[in-house]
Parts: sequence; structure tokens; C-alpha cells
Amino acid sequence: MSMDDVIERLKSDKEELNKWVGVYIGVLAVLLAICNVGGNNATKDAMRANIDASDAWAFYQAKNIRRTTYNIAADQLELMLAMQPGLTGPPRKAVEDKIKSHRAEAGRLKADAQDGTDRLIAKAKTLETERDVALRKDPYFDWAQALIQIAIVLASVHLIIGNFALLGGSGGLAGLGILLMLNGFTLLLSLPFLG
Repeated sequence: MSMDDVIERLKSDKEELNKWVGVYIGVLAVLLAICNVGGNNATKDAMRANIDASDAWAFYQAKNIRRTTYNIAADQLELMLAMQPGLTGPPRKAVEDKIKSHRAEAGRLKADAQDGTDRLIAKAKTLETERDVALRKDPYFDWAQALIQIAIVLASVHLIIGNFALLGGSGGLAGLGILLMLNGFTLLLSLPFLG
């Protein structure tokens, strides 16, 4: 049986066609729900990554201020030693030890593998990238939801008035909406008018 035969048979058996249109509408409703979840997840991912990136940058700034404070203190102690060349013995040793201590702490704040400023910069930039990816996904889900909703309405109107052009338009919009939804999950294509 060819596709034309199936279409002719469905045109002649309106009740059978309406059942299949009902199934089609149900499938679109399920796809709309999946699209809604994808859009909500993209929004949540963008917000979470943005908050985490903001936290990482704030922590970086705090660490950088502390590091700068240690460096300034060490610089002041070095200047004091330069201005007091006669300082000798235990007092000079105490100042030199404090300078070393301040420089070591400043270095640790920069290079600490766990949460040093170098690590915090990399973490913040990674989170910003995650945020940007989620923000690029979101418009695809928004447009997909709109197109699938319109497709559902057109198919529903077809059930009432029996206009096959509406059903065809519904299928076209649904197909485009499904493609946009899939692209929202995968970002295989970057469409400039949706970004």
C-alpha cells in the first residue's frame, strides 16, 4: 500500500483520520513537555553557572587582595631595612624572616592547587563557558516550544473544520520545532537569528 493510498483511505474515513490526528497531537504534547524540560534545564544551568562563576571571581578578588596585602607588607619591610642599614642581629633577622613569610604566603595564595588565584581564574572561566553554552541553548527551546504549540493548535483546528492545509502546516511547524529542540540539546548548528 503506497502513501497516496493511505492518504486517500484516511480522507474517506474521517473518524479513522481523527484518531490518528489525536495520536499526533498527543505525541506533540509529549515533545512539548520534553522541550519545556530542556528549556528549563538550560535556564537553570545558566543561572547556576553564572552564580558559581560570580562566586569564583569574588573569591579570586578576596585572595588577590590578601596576596597584594602580603606583598605590600613585605615591600614596606624591605624599604624599612633599606632605610635602616644599621639594623643588625636578631631584629634584622626577625624582619627578614617576616619578609620571607609574607612572600611565601603571597606565593601560596597565587599557586595553591586547591584554591589559589590561578586556579580560581581557570574555574571562573570554565563556569562562564558553561553559562554561555546554556544561554545559547535556551532560545532554541523557546522557539521550539512556540512552534510545537502552534502545531498542536493547527492540528486541533483541523479536527474541527477538516482543512488538510492546516494539518500540513501543523506537520511543517512541528518538524521545524522538533529540529530546533534537538539542536537545543546538541547545539550542532548555530543559527545567528536565534542567538
